[in-house]
Amino acid sequence: LEMPPWRFRSGDLACAMVIAVATATAASVVVAAGAADGEAEFDYRKLSGIIIPGFASTQLRAWSVLDCPYSPFDFNPLDSVWLDSTKLFSAVNCWLKCMLLDPYNQTDHPECKSRPDSGLSAITELDPGYITGPLSSIWKEWVKWCVDFGIEANAIIAVPYDWRLPPSMLEERDLYFHKLKLTFEIALKLRGGPSLVFAHSMGNNVFRYFLEWLKLEIAPKHYIQWLDKHIHAYFAVGAPLLGSTESVRATLSGTTSGLPITEGTARLMFNSFAASLWLLPFSKYCKADNVYWKHFFEGKAHINRQQCDEMEYSSDNSGWPTTLVSIEVPTVRGTDAYPSIMDITEDITSNMECGKPTLLSFSAREVSDGTLFKTMLDYDPQSKALIHQLEKYYQGDPVLNPLTPWERPPIKNVFCIYGIDTKTEVGYYFAPSGKPYPDNWIITDVIYEFERSLLSRSGHSFSGKPNNSSGDGTVSYNSLSWCKQWLGPKVNITRTPQAEHDGSDLQTRMNAEHHHGEDLFPNMTRAPHVKYITYYEDAESIPGWRTAVWELDKANHRNIVRMPVVMRELWLEMWHDMHPHSKSKFVTKAFRGPLRHEDCHWDYAKARYTFGDVHLGMSC
Repeated sequence: LEMPPWRFRSGDLACAMVIAVATATAASVVVAAGAADGEAEFDYRKLSGIIIPGFASTQLRAWSVLDCPYSPFDFNPLDSVWLDSTKLFSAVNCWLKCMLLDPYNQTDHPECKSRPDSGLSAITELDPGYITGPLSSIWKEWVKWCVDFGIEANAIIAVPYDWRLPPSMLEERDLYFHKLKLTFEIALKLRGGPSLVFAHSMGNNVFRYFLEWLKLEIAPKHYIQWLDKHIHAYFAVGAPLLGSTESVRATLSGTTSGLPITEGTARLMFNSFAASLWLLPFSKYCKADNVYWKHFFEGKAHINRQQCDEMEYSSDNSGWPTTLVSIEVPTVRGTDAYPSIMDITEDITSNMECGKPTLLSFSAREVSDGTLFKTMLDYDPQSKALIHQLEKYYQGDPVLNPLTPWERPPIKNVFCIYGIDTKTEVGYYFAPSGKPYPDNWIITDVIYEFERSLLSRSGHSFSGKPNNSSGDGTVSYNSLSWCKQWLGPKVNITRTPQAEHDGSDLQTRMNAEHHHGEDLFPNMTRAPHVKYITYYEDAESIPGWRTAVWELDKANHRNIVRMPVVMRELWLEMWHDMHPHSKSKFVTKAFRGPLRHEDCHWDYAKARYTFGDVHLGMSC
């Protein structure tokens, strides 16, 4: 292995030691790759990396010819649809035809259809260009990091998908899970070793469904064997393990995510995708029947009914920090002058003056089981399509009801990685706007979690119980940290700065007690203005299996896959696994030096590089 030419001043012995320790894990793989004594060592070159992107993180291309009147741009086969900002600006109605799906059967618009792109180009930049490229870059930095370290082109495999479709339709229309299974098998045959799975955001939901689908395709006694043979480690990055409240906002009022469209247009588009409900928040106390209906009731429609334990009804908010949804609805008297509620459909907002509004509140369970949408059916006719999607594609899914808590995937090495301590939305107040669908609801207040506290946008008081931390700006902390339930009763906790360090600010707590069903929160100090990464590691509770949780201060949900610190830690962990003489279960956290030239930065306060040389003409 050829490492970058690290250089340093002859007198800077301490710096040299830091760099040497930080790179020793990577350099020692030479022993394994070049062993001449015939000893069988694991070769890192046999590994493959399989990337499963998140929601709205795959390019969609047109598969139709669509003439757009009053616009110089038309849609032709293979034209970029998601995301082509030029056509979005100039022909938004045409663009919507290529994006929308039928809300009831998930078929394409009669005039245009779109399909996911393939290969790494489908997930690196959604809208390439000098200005828009950096804004829509997703996995580009990740791939660049792999290139810098000499990873072969065929070792990184992207598995993009149509993120508009619910899980069962991914298989029914595109045979996505069959193709994903073949991808793992081809990677093993091509390179000779298992794969590393990198999933971001909703990509984790896709991978979870794949594992359940695989149980129905492989004989039970071969299922674990297949996983051990084809998957070395699973890295769950920013996984919404209990869903995300932002999906409720997008469903009821729309979220533009920076696109030059109105919130109403965004809501219209979002509600046509059944995959949108895949991100609904749900209760951690309710589980669906663990029965494979596909085998026992082939061809019949069945509901995977939820069974909730007593905690669901004795505790508040289904384990979430506050009430997820509160909606003001008009109270209408059932007289000749004022019709009853059952008679009100699309014109409900015109009768707002008929009575004082009533505030209805809904927990996570009432969102995921459809109570919210059924209650709103009299006030919002679009709820009928949402109820249909929920019952057909989730509660009635023959493989898995995804709106139920996760169990630890049966994979030897599982790493759960997410950001914390960012202001994150956890609850909403809605009221009628007086306008027709899709602009018939407005947000009157938002509840946020931020650094172990709850606050509202309006400043009004409300009830709730804050989490031990806050989420990553998109997914709340209780949803991200659900993977702590996969840790055993004894956990080693380590906290270090995210930046390169010499180990002086290293805090450890060995064999910390962890009670199942409770959060694990370290009592460790924090220096001001320092971003930390906290590692929770368990390699003892299940023999032969490792589970780790990494919490990164201030890591944003959408940008975490671009963070150098995440890529650095993943890289060192991979090298540690491949090291022929590694004795510890996890890579040491004692030192972190720069691994690439790009990792060095000039310290203006000290007028020198943080690591290495002292003049700008040299690399550290």
